[in-house]
Amino acid sequence: MKILLVEDDPQQAAYIRKGIQEAGHVVDVAADGRDGLFLATTESYDVLVLDRMLPRVDGLTVLRTLRASNVATPVVILSALGEVDDRVAGLRAGGDDYLVKPFSLIELVARLEALARRGVAASGDAAPRTRLAVADLEMDLLRRSVARAGRKLDLKPKEFQLLEFLLRHSDQVVTRAMLLEAVWNYHFDPQTNVIDVHISNLRAKIDLPGLPPLIHTVRGAGYRLSADVV
Repeated sequence: MKILLVEDDPQQAAYIRKGIQEAGHVVDVAADGRDGLFLATTESYDVLVLDRMLPRVDGLTVLRTLRASNVATPVVILSALGEVDDRVAGLRAGGDDYLVKPFSLIELVARLEALARRGVAASGDAAPRTRLAVADLEMDLLRRSVARAGRKLDLKPKEFQLLEFLLRHSDQVVTRAMLLEAVWNYHFDPQTNVIDVHISNLRAKIDLPGLPPLIHTVRGAGYRLSADVV
């Protein structure tokens, strides 16, 4: 996806941009409402991330101007204003989603990806997935079971949760920050080897002798679950 982030806080913008880029998307950043409005009306984006309180032109004015100009790009509003009236005002101004600060980065990325899938959902192909698979590795979410090459695997709850996240992002690089947020609900790096230990345990159970490895380490980035070795 190509995403426009309109955020005037440099640290917040750098943090969000890094997280979205690590999820494999392209990000342009505008530091105020006027520049954001210019980019949103002159460039093509899949989703906009719009801070509500911006200098020069505030976020809701940017949003109303875009909708009045028939720019239909989905917009996620970010704001410290989280009361019901605030959220309603944002959605009525033309926002497609509203996220209150502070927020989880992995949740923001998930919401952006959900908006991108909205077209598919609208076509009727939105049945919830109950089975995940890569190559001969299969996970049944209803039965809470995992099997590789027809052989049932015994995973601990946290290993199951970790594998589910990797399967949902198969063939993508998954960063340590993403895993910490999604699996451990950490919004900071605890400076422990908890991820390394669980990945090692998961590898021992999944990448059995005689079978091609599926969990790959991407040096300096994270991990990737894939049948392809790059």
